[in-house]
Amino acid sequence: MKRQFSVFLVILLAVGAASLAVDTQRSTFTAKDNRFLFNGKPFRIFSGEMHYPRIPAPYWQDRLQKARAMGLNTVCTYVFWNAHEPRPGEFRFDGNLDIAKFIRMAQAEGLLVILRPGPYVCSEWDFGGLPAWLLKDPEIKVRCMYPPYLEAAKRYLLRLGRELQDLQIGRGGPIIALQVENEYGSYGNDRKYTKWLAETLREAGFEVLFTTSDGGADFLLESGALENALPVVNFGGEPQKEFSELDKFRKNIPHMCGEYWCGWFTQWGHKEWGHSDIDAQAKEVGWMLENDKSFNFYMFHGGTNFGFYAGANHYDGKYWPDITSYDYGAPLSEDGKPTRAYFNYRKLLGRYLEKGQKLPRLPAPIPGIEIPVIATNRVAPLFSNLGSAVHSIQPQSMECYGQDFGYILYRTRLVGPKQGKLVITELRDYAQVYLNGNYIGKIDRRNNENSIEIPESNEKNRVLDILVEALGRINFGFKLQDRKGITENVTLRGITLMDWEVYSLPMDAGFIQKLQFSDGTKIAGPGFFKGTFRLDFKKPGDCFLDMRQWKKGVVWINGINLGRYWPAEGPQYDVYVPGCWLKKGENEILIFDLAQQEASALKAVKARAPVGMEPL
Repeated sequence: MKRQFSVFLVILLAVGAASLAVDTQRSTFTAKDNRFLFNGKPFRIFSGEMHYPRIPAPYWQDRLQKARAMGLNTVCTYVFWNAHEPRPGEFRFDGNLDIAKFIRMAQAEGLLVILRPGPYVCSEWDFGGLPAWLLKDPEIKVRCMYPPYLEAAKRYLLRLGRELQDLQIGRGGPIIALQVENEYGSYGNDRKYTKWLAETLREAGFEVLFTTSDGGADFLLESGALENALPVVNFGGEPQKEFSELDKFRKNIPHMCGEYWCGWFTQWGHKEWGHSDIDAQAKEVGWMLENDKSFNFYMFHGGTNFGFYAGANHYDGKYWPDITSYDYGAPLSEDGKPTRAYFNYRKLLGRYLEKGQKLPRLPAPIPGIEIPVIATNRVAPLFSNLGSAVHSIQPQSMECYGQDFGYILYRTRLVGPKQGKLVITELRDYAQVYLNGNYIGKIDRRNNENSIEIPESNEKNRVLDILVEALGRINFGFKLQDRKGITENVTLRGITLMDWEVYSLPMDAGFIQKLQFSDGTKIAGPGFFKGTFRLDFKKPGDCFLDMRQWKKGVVWINGINLGRYWPAEGPQYDVYVPGCWLKKGENEILIFDLAQQEASALKAVKARAPVGMEPL
C-alpha cells in the first residue's frame, strides 16, 4: 500500500482544543509522564467508538462527520477477525470490511484513529470476534499459548499489518495507538500470551503506542497489563474512583478511559432497551474534561449487528443472546440520528475550543421513507429445500460440519423407543422438534430447557427432525468456547439415539441461490417468503421494517442479510433498512420464518419509537 495523505489535518488540541494544522508525514504521538504528546505538545484524546461492519459503507462519512461535529478528535474501532477471515487463509477486506478505506475517511474528516485488532474483541459480537472455525478443533484453547490458536492468530495479524501499517501516524496516516488484546484481565492470566501478542503485532509492522484495556480493579489490571504498554481503564461511572485505582496500579502515566459506557446493549427478552442516565453521564464527562482526562465514548454510534454477527452472554446461570440492533442508547442512534446525549456532549466539548474556533456543522440528515405495503407472493418450504445430508453416528456441532452460522437439521428414524422423554444434552441454542413432519414443540436454551415429550402413536415408522438455530456465540467470560447445534447427544427414554442424517442450513448466499420457489403465500412448516416492491423515490431513504405480524426468523433486502427478528420476545420488533441498500425501482425482500404459516403484509416506517436517548 502506497503512502498517501500528505494533506494537512485539523486536530483539536485538548488543552484549550486549539486548532493545529499537522503535516502527518512528520507527526509523532507518544505518552510521556502524565501526558499524551502530539508532535511534542500536550494532547488529550476525545474519542468515540464506532465499528465499520456495523455501519453501511456508504454511511461511513456521515457518521464520521457527526463524530467531528460533536467535538471528537479521534475515533476508535475494533477489527473483527471472524469477518475478515471467514475461512482459514481466505481474507476479505472489501465492501463493508474495507477497514483501510474507513481509516482513510476518518483522516479526511480530521480524525485520528485508535485501532483495537484483538484477536479477541468482545463487543457483543459472535465469539468475541474469534472465527467459529477454530471450534472445529475439539481440543482448542483460545486466548492463551495453545499452538494451533497462536498459528491462526499470527496469520491474521500479519495479514492485517499488510493492510494497515502504512496508515500509522509516523507514516502519514491517522492511527495513533493500538490496543493489545481486550480486557484480558477479565478472562485469563497468561502473561506469556499477551507478551507474544505484542511481539507479533510489532512483527506485523505496528509501531505506534501500544495500550491495554481493563477494568479498574487491581487484579484485572495486573492480569491484563503489559510492561511496555500504557494501561487504560474501562468503566460506566464513578470516574474519580476508577482513575484512582489506575493511579495506584501505575504512577505517572496519562489517564484515559478506554471505554466510557455511555449506554448499554440489549438482549432478547429484556423488558426495555439498553440506555443510561444522560444527565448523570454529562456530569461525569464534565468531570473528566475538567480534570485533564482522556476518554473514548463506548459507543458513540452502535449501528447494527447485520447478518448473524450478534453475540451473547452467560450470567445468572442463563444464556442471553443479543438482539440485532446495536443501538446501545448511544449519542447517535442506530440509524445515525443525533440524540439529546449527542447535543449534551457537543455543548460540553465545545467549551474546550480555542477562542474563535467553532465546531463543524452537522451534515444534512439522511432522509427517512415510509413504505405502506410490502407483500410476498412466492414461497419455498424449508423441508423441500434441504439439499444433501451428511451421515453421522451421533449428532455433532455445527463447526464439525464446517458451518459457522445459521440453522442445522438433525434427522433420524426412531428404532426401539418411539415415545417418551427426549433429552438433548447441551443444545445450542433454540430447537424446533418434528415427528413425521408434524411440529411437536420447542426447546429453548435461554430457559435452560433440554427436553420434550414425544407423544405415543401407532405409526411404525417415525422420523424425528430437530431443527436447531444458532442464536449467537458467547462473547465474554469463561464460557467463550460456545459451539452450536447439538454438541453432545440425544436420548429417548434414556437410550442414546444413533444413525443421523445432518443437513447444514447456513442461510448464506450460496444456500439462498439454490432455493426452489413456487407461487403462493402459505407454508406448512418453516420456510421462505419472497416478494418484490417498487420505490419511485429519486433517492431512497432509511426505514424500519415492522415485523410484529411475523414470528421468528431472518430478513434480507436485495440479498443483504439485515439480521434476526423475534418480536414476541422483544424489545426489538423492527429491523433497520439502510436507504443506501435500497434502490429506485424494483427491490426484493426475502423472509425466513420458523413458524409463520401464511404471509403477512409488512410496512416500513421512517423511524423507530424512542430508544433510551431519543433522537431529536
